[in-house]
Amino acid sequence: MSCCSHEAHQHEDPERGREFSLYTKIDFQTLDCLNEAVEGSGAGVFKPWDMRKDKSKFVESDADEELLFNFSFTGSVKLKGIIVIGGGGDSDPSHLKVFKNAVPVSFDDAGRHADQEFDLQHDKDGVMEYQTKVARFNNCESLSLYFDKNFGADETKICYIGLRGDFSEAQKRGVVICNYESAPQLKDHKTPGASDYSAHGIS
Repeated sequence: MSCCSHEAHQHEDPERGREFSLYTKIDFQTLDCLNEAVEGSGAGVFKPWDMRKDKSKFVESDADEELLFNFSFTGSVKLKGIIVIGGGGDSDPSHLKVFKNAVPVSFDDAGRHADQEFDLQHDKDGVMEYQTKVARFNNCESLSLYFDKNFGADETKICYIGLRGDFSEAQKRGVVICNYESAPQLKDHKTPGASDYSAHGIS
């Protein structure tokens, strides 16, 4: 199980909106949220970065605290990070299990070993990023996100889910790769005499 103290990092970068544009590559026709109190409300939590604090669109669980999202991407994704904003208080999700290329995952299926798990923290501003084991989430065509616990409320409420990573889609003349990061990395584009540097928050 992943521990937040090691895998969650704070960010106050104006370019975060660009980094977390991966939601635009979700095939929303495939998106299904199990146990949502209002049908179709689960899709509303995947939204632009500058709307992450907007509490008017949210999903709330129905019968208990569990919520399970299943969806496909319109291409192939290398998932690098996840941000989750809850509704505040005890209804915030406290644990997340992530499954790659396993859609559709049912509640019965979700009891098995996940590709990665995270212990979540209260995060009203979306400053905590949970970094994935990138090699494990390469060539990701679908995701299942299982929120199985909260901080003690009867229902779980989520207002925002942000996804960061690289997206690629097959074209007739090859593969086009879109990199959703704040800036190009010199280590990936070396020139003679150039020095390496590492950008904060980029896995």
